[in-house]
Amino acid sequence: MAIVLGPHQYGKAEVRVVAVDRSSPRHTLVDLNVSSSLRGDFASAHTVGDNSHVLTTDTQKNTVFAFARDGIGTPEEFGRRLARHFAGSYDWITGARVAVESYGWDRITVGGQPHDHAFRKDGGEVRTAVVTVDGDDAHILAGLTDLVVLKTTGSEFWGFPRDRYTTLAETRDRILATAVTARWRYYLGAEPDWDATFAGVRTTLLETFASTHSLALQQSLYAMGEAVLEQFPDIAEIRMSMPNKHHFLQDLSAFGLDNPDVVYHADDRPYGLIEGTVLRNDVATAEIAWHGTPGFC
Repeated sequence: MAIVLGPHQYGKAEVRVVAVDRSSPRHTLVDLNVSSSLRGDFASAHTVGDNSHVLTTDTQKNTVFAFARDGIGTPEEFGRRLARHFAGSYDWITGARVAVESYGWDRITVGGQPHDHAFRKDGGEVRTAVVTVDGDDAHILAGLTDLVVLKTTGSEFWGFPRDRYTTLAETRDRILATAVTARWRYYLGAEPDWDATFAGVRTTLLETFASTHSLALQQSLYAMGEAVLEQFPDIAEIRMSMPNKHHFLQDLSAFGLDNPDVVYHADDRPYGLIEGTVLRNDVATAEIAWHGTPGFC
């Protein structure tokens, strides 16, 4: 028997960079959280402490800031620039993964008009991009997290098996709420309008959630993914993670009051966690694109 080093990678996590474009009186603001990971021949650093193949994590951090100096563009473009740079830096670096979180800022309205250089941070939703360069191949995942949605009707849940531990009542009408995390993979040859496609996918997810009469959150997930693939031919697959944000009818009988589906209490945990992938069956899989991206089946 021998003890050997298994798969490994290293990088710099959560580099916070804010870039301001002042080229016109109407400024633009980009707010990112960037994490990089490198793959390659780093075994000697682990086994004998030889750092001759280690591109320091401090260098990776500084590269993020230096590349931001020339403009960021979209999260997908910025991530791809960085990943290709890191993967091509030295012969012993065979691959790079760059994950980007983009935080939205809205212009403050003054006198009914958006201000040129004053902003407020929007809600908890975050735009994401993950770029993986593996040799000559590049894979791009776009996505979003914490897209919180709720519908007050148009959702049922019944017909499930019951055993001695089942207490949940069947319902033909309930509040359905979730926080959508979605990531979609583009075809390798595709070069879409990143911003327009992101906006379109987000709109499709929202509209499908709202318009689907849901018999289960699983059904909503599949319908949302199916609608995205039908409308965006550049997307090969979409994976979603959707926790069920439960809302239970509050019992007001102790106060001599009825509750005709008006007052609910929201439970943040425990919660059902629904995850799934919707994909085209005629497109090659690319599991390397998903390595290091947790939270999906």
